[in-house]
Amino acid sequence: MLKGLAITPPVLGRISIGKVIEKNGKRLPEKDDQFTITSQVQGKDGWLLHPLNDELRQGKDDKLRSIPVRLLFNEPELNFRADYTLFDRHSGRPVCVGNGETCKRVTQDGMQSMPCPSPDACPLAKGGACKPYGRLNVVIGDEDPLGSFVFRTTGFNSIRTLAARLHYFQAISGNRLACLPLELRLRGKSTRQSHGTPIFYADLTVRGGMDMAEALVTASELDSRRQAAGFNQTALDDAARRGFGNGAFEDSEEDVGAIVEEFFASPDPASESQSGTASPAPSSLAGKLEVLATHTH
Repeated sequence: MLKGLAITPPVLGRISIGKVIEKNGKRLPEKDDQFTITSQVQGKDGWLLHPLNDELRQGKDDKLRSIPVRLLFNEPELNFRADYTLFDRHSGRPVCVGNGETCKRVTQDGMQSMPCPSPDACPLAKGGACKPYGRLNVVIGDEDPLGSFVFRTTGFNSIRTLAARLHYFQAISGNRLACLPLELRLRGKSTRQSHGTPIFYADLTVRGGMDMAEALVTASELDSRRQAAGFNQTALDDAARRGFGNGAFEDSEEDVGAIVEEFFASPDPASESQSGTASPAPSSLAGKLEVLATHTH
């Protein structure tokens, strides 16, 4: 295994809230009230849609607000990683990643472990440069049980809700989180800051058409079938844990541009921020990071 390179779950595509539109020759961000599933291939008009995007919309009035999913791992933190992340505005590379207690930071003397006071108390985080950043990997369909789709978010509502759901589901299922039939669902809410305009965030629930008891029975049956077939979930979780711990930062250098573009072009509607007219997208990565730092996601 290459040292210093985080080994992350194989990604087949992305799940996002929002999209980029062409208007008067300019690419502008547009908030949305539904999920969009894209492939890893980017064309001149943006990320190409994954075939599942249209398949799952059938019979849903063309609004994709729920996605049937399973999880890869029994441990919540392996399925959903959330931390505070600060990106360098010129190179686009992650500079500091922390959890509110400790952080890993790139310095002139190399990578160092330091105390993490959280963005509110960190001098490097001024101007909104450091934000909570979550990555959820889910399995859609049965074609590739180890291939996942990633949902990235900087929204507090999504991060809090997903983290809580994962720990609750792990507890009530008897550590059979990877066997539960779940659904990634879009929810809306209004807050004082949104001035009555709904904001949207991601949630995890039991799959539609099932109650909790049925989902638990299904998880138990799937777990039994997997064990009988020799599927070692504990070893899979251990392998994933070692892979994540193999590198200082989860996101690779080649992914950074796409991540910044995703956050800038598709602001997470799970935030309390309700901006007015969108501004044209800056062409440089540094410009996108500058805008990212001044928006609350």
